[in-house]
Amino acid sequence: MVGYKTYQNNQVEGAGPLGLVLLTYEALYKSLGQTRLAIHAGDLEAEARHTSRSMEALIELSSSLNMEAGGQVSQGLSSLYAYMMNQLTGGLCSCSTDHVDEVMLLVQELREGWLNLSAQQHKTANLALVRNAA
Repeated sequence: MVGYKTYQNNQVEGAGPLGLVLLTYEALYKSLGQTRLAIHAGDLEAEARHTSRSMEALIELSSSLNMEAGGQVSQGLSSLYAYMMNQLTGGLCSCSTDHVDEVMLLVQELREGWLNLSAQQHKTANLALVRNAA
């Protein structure tokens, strides 16, 4: 377990801002999946625990937004994160996964967008390295 914790710490410490956003989305998606499993198992305690972790990830994503620099994009993301939090809290103990499924779909779409941005940044950085080496 110590090796895994070290790996996790190195992954977080080595990630830039975009990498941290992607790690948070991954943690969020995993927590939502655990919430879904808990609902199917009828385990209200586990549902609450995993929903809480999902909420923590959404709060982290929301608090990391730069509202001044991000403009309308940051405002839109802030509203979307608030909507997701409302969906999760509104669906607690409902014995249904509909609210979790909706949030998981939104998280998956957002994560794909951030992954595309990351790929574009890597491509741009690699092109700059090639140009500088030439």
